[in-house]
Amino acid sequence: MKIGSYQLKNRVLLAPMAGITDKPFRRLCAHYGAGLTFSEMMSTNPQVWHTEKSQLRLAHSDDLGINAVQIAGSDPLEMAKAAAINVEYGAEIIDINMGCPAKKVNRKLAGSALLQFPDLVENILREVINAVNVPVTLKIRTGWDKSHQNCVQIGKIAEQSGIQALTIHGRTRECLFEGEAEYDNIRAVKQAISIPVIANGDIDSAQKAKSVLDYTGADAIMIGRAALGNPWLFQQVVGFIEHDSMIQPPGLSEKCGQILHHIQELHEFYGEQKGYRIARKHVAWYLQGIQPDSVFRQTFNTISHPKEQLVVLEEFFNSILDREKC
Repeated sequence: MKIGSYQLKNRVLLAPMAGITDKPFRRLCAHYGAGLTFSEMMSTNPQVWHTEKSQLRLAHSDDLGINAVQIAGSDPLEMAKAAAINVEYGAEIIDINMGCPAKKVNRKLAGSALLQFPDLVENILREVINAVNVPVTLKIRTGWDKSHQNCVQIGKIAEQSGIQALTIHGRTRECLFEGEAEYDNIRAVKQAISIPVIANGDIDSAQKAKSVLDYTGADAIMIGRAALGNPWLFQQVVGFIEHDSMIQPPGLSEKCGQILHHIQELHEFYGEQKGYRIARKHVAWYLQGIQPDSVFRQTFNTISHPKEQLVVLEEFFNSILDREKC
């Protein structure tokens, strides 16, 4: 699959997720096969562009592959300026967020709230595309609510405006993350436009990825929440849909080693004052897939020193591995 002039490694993408898809997590998902990873959502408010938080979100390295940055806002000119600034900072693909359902985003008429105003959507897309010389992509939902599912209309506007690829999360804004994803709507959009369509929503296994691709006719799939605590999912999905091969997940020893390395990278990336707090949520996600243990999680969440986190976590993993050998 290509986005503009960029040839992707495969058709399995990591979704942009605020507070999650930082450089350490994107690196881990890329290591396990994600064909493209997106940065966390960047605000178009110029007052925050030079803050530490924004600079961390822009962090990129060559081993991550193509540098794709997502922006969110509602003012066409501000969006265009933000896109141009991000390209100056090294963005190779600009993704526009019109899918975020968060209230604090929607209150500013950004994210999925924009789907209520097709004319504004078109203005934003055209301004951003005209402002940069890199491919621009768009991420949407199927509509604002069940009574206003206008994803086909938005898809046609995107294509006519010059958007290079369209990602559709198969839910309305009203649905948030409840219920099942609406693959019928993704299929309808794919049949209505010719630009690449990326299917998103509830893709949590290799088999599900293949069935979604087959049913919708989408060009690629995007994995979001299912990757939390489970970055090796990409390896399995890529193996199945690209090579028709069932790849077993890594063994427990490899998983534990990668988790420890990820936590250490978080400490280094965010620094001692913030890294240990970011690590807590990732450890909770990892434990769900390895050994749910509420007592250990509570103990781990009281630790406020990075080195102690690593020591305690390694001891916990060693105890699990020792039991597995018995």
